[in-house]
Amino acid sequence: MGSYLVTGGAGFIGSHLVDRLIDENDTTVIDNLSSGNIEFINTKASFLKKDLLDIDDILIDFKDIDTVFHIAANPDVKLSSVDTKTHFDQNIVATYNVLEAMRKNDIPKIVFTSSSTVYGRAPMPTPEDYGPLVPESIYGASKLACEGLISSYCNTFGIKSWIFRFANIIGERSNHGVIPDFIQKLRANPLELEILGNGKQSKSYLYIGECLDQILFAFSNSNDKVNIFNIGSEDQITVTKIAELVSNKMRLSPKFRFTGGDVGWKGDIPKMRLSIDKLKDLGYAPKYNSFDSVKKTIGELLND
Repeated sequence: MGSYLVTGGAGFIGSHLVDRLIDENDTTVIDNLSSGNIEFINTKASFLKKDLLDIDDILIDFKDIDTVFHIAANPDVKLSSVDTKTHFDQNIVATYNVLEAMRKNDIPKIVFTSSSTVYGRAPMPTPEDYGPLVPESIYGASKLACEGLISSYCNTFGIKSWIFRFANIIGERSNHGVIPDFIQKLRANPLELEILGNGKQSKSYLYIGECLDQILFAFSNSNDKVNIFNIGSEDQITVTKIAELVSNKMRLSPKFRFTGGDVGWKGDIPKMRLSIDKLKDLGYAPKYNSFDSVKKTIGELLND
């Protein structure tokens, strides 16, 4: 039994995590509901509608917490190509405030959801010790900055951390990314589907249930000062294939219209697959591949 605080617990990943933690732990959710949904919050959790950018308001809420699961962030990678400040505030400043609240309340552990975007364009499968890390999006840069802050607090103030670099996490409750985008576009126009880039972008996708399996397994089976793990599947799937799967599930035969180029937006990484050998070396056995994760997610988002 632990006392856990989950930031962003009304969001896609955060709400699923709360569902996993709640039965055996005293769990508190902090979320400003800017992108989360109050209906996603488990009714057994304590909920505080607060903004992590207001450190004076959240300090008291970190009292007597064993572990902070810091999930809150702005998840829209594409946004950073047109808005340079949001990811700085909602990712970097918010993480600094969380760390300060932890330091002032003597909280010993933090679990942080980072991203594959910290690697930039890297050889595949990309291991955790790959470097130098050269992110191409402001989102990726913000996640890397957060990792640096967390590492420094661990070494300066005796905190322990678990940093998880995610592939594309998908599943029920997800409301951004390629699958919800395709579903929304096809509902609006069943005859044509716009696909960003050339459709050959090939990336790793992982179903939310296994994402949480991997996180909680690594959290329970590693104990360094700073523990860094990739979270993902061991294969890739193209954007065009995902478009075909969504179209088929919706019983549609739209014309695909590609916007062109090898990336979908500025800062997009066209090919990504993470090595999960470090996790497997601890004894973890993967369950889902990208294809199965995508098919399961499409069915859930279409309520089929």
